[in-house]
Amino acid sequence: MLNRLPHALVAAVALFLGVAFAQGSLSIATGGTGGTYYPTGGAYAELINKYLDGYTAAAEATGASVANAGFIARGESDIALALADTVLQAYTGTGNFGGEGQPPQLPNLRALGVAYANTVHLVTLEGSGIESLADLVGKRVSVGAPGSGTEVSAAAILEANGITYDDFDEQRLNFNETASALRDGDIDAGFWSVGPPTSSILDLATTRDIHIVSLVGDELENGLGASDVFAPVTLPGGTYPGVDEDVTTIGTPNVILAAAEMDEDLAYNFLSILFEHIDEVIAVHPSANNTTPELALAASPIPMHPGAVRYYQDQGYDVPADLLPPN
Repeated sequence: MLNRLPHALVAAVALFLGVAFAQGSLSIATGGTGGTYYPTGGAYAELINKYLDGYTAAAEATGASVANAGFIARGESDIALALADTVLQAYTGTGNFGGEGQPPQLPNLRALGVAYANTVHLVTLEGSGIESLADLVGKRVSVGAPGSGTEVSAAAILEANGITYDDFDEQRLNFNETASALRDGDIDAGFWSVGPPTSSILDLATTRDIHIVSLVGDELENGLGASDVFAPVTLPGGTYPGVDEDVTTIGTPNVILAAAEMDEDLAYNFLSILFEHIDEVIAVHPSANNTTPELALAASPIPMHPGAVRYYQDQGYDVPADLLPPN
């Protein structure tokens, strides 16, 4: 959690007491333990604990993207992972933010980088008869945990194809709960928006024959049109046991998020240790192979933190004008 006292005051107190000055304890907001955010955030915390002098960090399990954007904006977390469509909505006060009865607009959000692209998985069991979005009508479907980027993405893709929650029995379950409900026959299908491969689907595939639905034709085109940050992606065959064919679906970048109020040197130094030791993050989850400056500068949906701008410029990259922080 962000320090409540100015660093200079904390330092003065520490000096008076004759103890070493630790600059801060950082909270990293992730997602459910069955997804990719949690191990990725845990790897970030380990880098901070090992290489960032004066700081310690811990990864926190959360409701994911929507919740994480609020944690960052309110200073309740320091670094977070969140889907780009959710981040853009939060920053601009559109979609699920800024309206009556919705979370407020969050203009102090800033990007540090992009971790990887999420892949929308629509998972069912073999023999369910579900081969398209249209086949979800009348079924029991998990659309993701409340306040998660999975639900934001699922709802947008469904709505773009003329399907609403009134058309099926929606369940708002996290990744592990969705996998358990599919395994036990309590739901017919479930959405994940996550970096593949993810542990909850891998575990499900060890006990049940799963099927991942491809989005094709008008369903794919309509879904892609639902958000400026959506892109077509292919989930390679063999990513999950028993799913041998490539799956065509939709991907969304995952933003490494901070608040505009974050100390500039902290933002800079975090990115320095992240890219210097990215092999340690890859060892935790292979999605980190995509954590590159090039992806950050191509796919960030909102302006970058000043410390991030300075870091990328120092590495020889041109930061696009639309990613420079507002004055």
